[in-house]
Amino acid sequence: MDQQLFIAGRWESGTGSQVVTVRSPASGEAIGTAVMAGPEAARRAVAAAEKAGPLWRDTPPRRRSEALEAIARWIGEHVEELARWITREEGKPLPEARGEVRYTASFFRFYAGEAERITGEIPPSPEPGRSLYLYREPIGVTLAITPWNYPMAMIARKLAAALAAGCTVVVKPAEETPLCAAALFQGVAAALPPGVANLVTGLPDPLGEALIHDPGVRKITFTGSTQVGRHILHAAADRVASVSLELGGNAPFIVMDDADVAEVVPAILRCKYRNAGQICVALNRLYVQRRLHDPLAKALAEAVASLKVGDGLEEGTVIGPMINQAALEKVEAHVSDATARGARLLVGGRRLAEGGLDHGFFYAPSLLTHVPEGARMLTEETFGPVAPLMAFDTEEEAIERANRTPYGLAAYVFTRDLGRAERLTRALAFGMVGVNDPVPSLAEVAIGGMKESGLGREGGRQGLDEFLEWKYVSVRHPAAP
Repeated sequence: MDQQLFIAGRWESGTGSQVVTVRSPASGEAIGTAVMAGPEAARRAVAAAEKAGPLWRDTPPRRRSEALEAIARWIGEHVEELARWITREEGKPLPEARGEVRYTASFFRFYAGEAERITGEIPPSPEPGRSLYLYREPIGVTLAITPWNYPMAMIARKLAAALAAGCTVVVKPAEETPLCAAALFQGVAAALPPGVANLVTGLPDPLGEALIHDPGVRKITFTGSTQVGRHILHAAADRVASVSLELGGNAPFIVMDDADVAEVVPAILRCKYRNAGQICVALNRLYVQRRLHDPLAKALAEAVASLKVGDGLEEGTVIGPMINQAALEKVEAHVSDATARGARLLVGGRRLAEGGLDHGFFYAPSLLTHVPEGARMLTEETFGPVAPLMAFDTEEEAIERANRTPYGLAAYVFTRDLGRAERLTRALAFGMVGVNDPVPSLAEVAIGGMKESGLGREGGRQGLDEFLEWKYVSVRHPAAP
């Protein structure tokens, strides 16, 4: 894949840009090269989006819908090819990668429908001889900065909504997964007029900095760390650009003592160990009511110990590699910190190098108990295959401990008592709560964070609103002749 920049309807090789080797996080083998573009490419991409803006804004909604449907169909026809790019570059097991590709298509399909349902309002006038109209118009050139952990789905969640709203877009994917973005854009490019969607790959500095400060960008949508989100918010404030942010999480997973251990264990495996724990809404703190603590810890330890770790392309692999050395070292530091403070390690707790894993970034799926408050893995997002399990006694205690964080992205509750579920979901200060559901995210619903986990929403009808502005028109009727 030699041409990775897509600007103004043309694929480019990034002449004059830095080119780096992309390596598999599982084997260390080179899987391709990536263009690391700079400010010049950023300026051209934004200019292309600005030029195409009026054309795409005025394109009938039905035509925009058809373009999004075409992208969804193309993705559906290339599931295996796209999934292999995800597994090779990001590391998740191939069955998970296939699921991500289908999830990616669902955003384009959902927003194809929403593109035809953008309506305004005609409020009643408070006086005769006057008509009031409220229109909804696209906000303008949108910059979508996406993460590496879902390298195609997170592009789709932003891009599909922006396109449906009538915005033109510049996508800057994570520097860890540029090849996945280029692979997805093969289908995007074929369905859209020149300049409507543009792709530039590169490092946060200089490429990202040039993009977030470009005066042509009217909307920035970002998924990533809270630290970077704050920086983007400051940059956007200088020119009063609109911003949507999905930032860090610290998800509590509360198990009440009426829950069924046989149902909870597989739910925890999906919520914590999927994608090697590298998910912003993954379980980060597991709170179990005391009566269920020991039996759940025993059953979960056995299940975690049985998870097969390896290259995501190998049959039967459940846990793939971490994305890079820095991610691996963070997990190691969190486990070391917890055990030094008195936590008990039940399973895992080490880097894996045997059995051909020595060239990748593999960490054993791990489970700890008796993790004390103040441990780093309870206050920071671990972003790895490690779960800390703690006991609690009362419902009130669970709520207080779960909310004891500046983050508020996702939370989970497992109980058979609907009254308990209602009380907990209302009390938890998180933007998304899964009740007996470890994977609640869908294209059809809006997700987003409270507190330091972000601003705005993505997905669902509300996700479309992020890319639209209201225009008010007042008309006074001329007096009758």
